[in-house]
Amino acid sequence: MMEHLQSTKTLNNGVLMPGFGLGLFKVENGAELVDAVKTAIQLGYRSIDTAAIYGNEEGVGRGIQLGLAETGLRREDIFVTSKVWNADLGYESTLNAYEESLKKLQLDYLDLYLIHWPVEGKYKEAWRALETLYREGKVRAIGVSNFQPHHLDELLKDADIKPAINQVEFHPKLTQETLSTYLNSHGIQMEAWSPLMQGELLHHPLITELADTYGKTPAQIILRWDIQKGVITIPKSTKAHRLKENADIFDFVLSDEDMKRLSDLNENKRIGPDPDNFNF
Repeated sequence: MMEHLQSTKTLNNGVLMPGFGLGLFKVENGAELVDAVKTAIQLGYRSIDTAAIYGNEEGVGRGIQLGLAETGLRREDIFVTSKVWNADLGYESTLNAYEESLKKLQLDYLDLYLIHWPVEGKYKEAWRALETLYREGKVRAIGVSNFQPHHLDELLKDADIKPAINQVEFHPKLTQETLSTYLNSHGIQMEAWSPLMQGELLHHPLITELADTYGKTPAQIILRWDIQKGVITIPKSTKAHRLKENADIFDFVLSDEDMKRLSDLNENKRIGPDPDNFNF
């Protein structure tokens, strides 16, 4: 169980990954982004998640540099994730995309590199490229995002290296039980994007009730549920007070009964695209 903001999970290759981090989906390049990353590091965040398609890797890189300078931390104290976009899935094109991400982030290596979406007929070649990057010591761990069990079955048929992470949409309205069981049985760690359902869950009656009971905010209730479920989570925020609030979830524990009540909100409802039916 995570005990504080810098608690880690051990991935299937032995690499330690912080169990809580900052997601940066839909945050535009610019001063606000740079400041958010810097502030997050100052507040104790040690994991930063971006992607090529977010178009903000330069700003993330700058924020990391400033955060390290302000805190006296070293590069190896921070865990950085990026993802290869669909248009670049393929062996050579994925290798090139990785170098491009490094250049924009101004880093020598990434801690985790993911295939962003399971594009049929393309993700297996991209996985070969990730295996190459991993073997060459250019990345510390490799994984996937938005993969269903059948995508993983297909990938594992020819893979030499098992994905360390599957980053998926996960929140109380989409608890991904089948996928979770599959990942546990294969030793693949689940990571949650959009854990707050882009804010949609913050006014749910049960969640506001629990917030009152525990003297916490609705966001803190949901994020606490995530970490008690054993899921790595990366809520997005650019505001200092929210970054602080989101991380202030280590001084209380949800009861088993309340955990169940939250899980029972499941409706298999997505706010993001369906991994079995997307066209980008």
